[in-house]
Amino acid sequence: MEKTYQVKLITVDPGHFHAALVQKIMYDQISPEVHVYAPQGPDYLQHLDRIKSYNTRPVNPTFWNEIVYTGPDFFEKMLADKAGNVVVLSGNNRKKAEYITKSINAGINVLADKPMIISPEDFPVLEAAFTTAKEKGVLLYDIMTERYEAATILQKLLSQNAKIFGTLTTGSKEEPAVTKISVHHFSKIVSGSPLLRPAWYFDVKQQGEGIVDVTTHLVDLVQWECFPEQILNPSDINMISAKRWPTIISKEEFKGVTGIDDFPAYLLEDVKDGKLNVFANGEMVYRIKGIFAKVSVEWKYQAPPGGGDTHYSIMHGTKCDLIIRQGAEEDFLPTLYIENIKGLTMNDFISELKEVVNTLPYDSLQIETVSKTTLKINVPGKYRVTHEDHFGQVTAKFLEYLKAGKLPEWEVHGMITKYYTTTSALKLAKENQTCSQQP
Repeated sequence: MEKTYQVKLITVDPGHFHAALVQKIMYDQISPEVHVYAPQGPDYLQHLDRIKSYNTRPVNPTFWNEIVYTGPDFFEKMLADKAGNVVVLSGNNRKKAEYITKSINAGINVLADKPMIISPEDFPVLEAAFTTAKEKGVLLYDIMTERYEAATILQKLLSQNAKIFGTLTTGSKEEPAVTKISVHHFSKIVSGSPLLRPAWYFDVKQQGEGIVDVTTHLVDLVQWECFPEQILNPSDINMISAKRWPTIISKEEFKGVTGIDDFPAYLLEDVKDGKLNVFANGEMVYRIKGIFAKVSVEWKYQAPPGGGDTHYSIMHGTKCDLIIRQGAEEDFLPTLYIENIKGLTMNDFISELKEVVNTLPYDSLQIETVSKTTLKINVPGKYRVTHEDHFGQVTAKFLEYLKAGKLPEWEVHGMITKYYTTTSALKLAKENQTCSQQP
């Protein structure tokens, strides 16, 4: 008897490698038959190559069968065919709001890579899409991989423990209660191969500026850690300051990561003195339910040897600070430190911490004394899941929600609030820059 599947995937215009990472593993509920709709060009071919590499790897090979349609009417054809019940969107972000809206209107669930939107003008469009999704009984969900990083989970769990952390401070503009900083790189290795990025990735009108792109993860973590499973609304956000600045990319670097000799015409307005200025960097300070938060993202061309993308996070509590570092000293692995301990001697604090650590959903955690004022939580290798593997974890969570037939209310409100935050930051950063340039 032929197996029936709860889910059939449709992949639309897969211009980003995250589209393939959703299929790095197989899922019991998902049919191995996946329909791909895309325009002609290198983007979908690279996507198929990545799927093929998963199908042909020697260990735990997948067995996806990609059924491909290419043509200028690929999106209309997808809506007409309705060959599946979940659309995966991970590619050029300029049309993502439109793709989301039309897919939801057609009654198809959407699993979207971040960011769902890249401009303030698209925020009401996204808000309306969530309303329509609820009316039609379909799910709209974005891929928040960083929630599945062990150090982040530990930071969240310990911050919720009043014996260890106390309560989150209010903070100030100068010293926010929570700060999250992310450093990314244009040149990187993905699934064992050098990543070839499309040229449009360097066009902020198509990919989005840094302040609305990677910051999506950081804003999400602020909400998820500080206000777990709470209903949040745009009215809870007060944007205080925001700024944006470019990463300078030479022609040689551009060719190194795209394979293209010259900057395309659509990038020329961002070329100064022969180099490309990509507004990939951004910083925002805002209040969320009265708590001061700072989020910052920076893009560099290439990581140092042995390094990769890095994440720094600090939460200030009334009893201690919880800090994640991911530098050379940590072998570029996210590592949780506990510092600035107040109210207890170090020995008494360690005793309390050991009791709490024994209740956490991880065994074999080790508490290491780094200095007279600093502790470190050592996480066993079995809990070190790679960024690529987080995509399978997010997809598994999405499948749980699909089976339940709905998203938790806090998830929906959280997504709306998150994109209000990022697009508000972009709007303010541009206004500030315009004001500073005026005579």
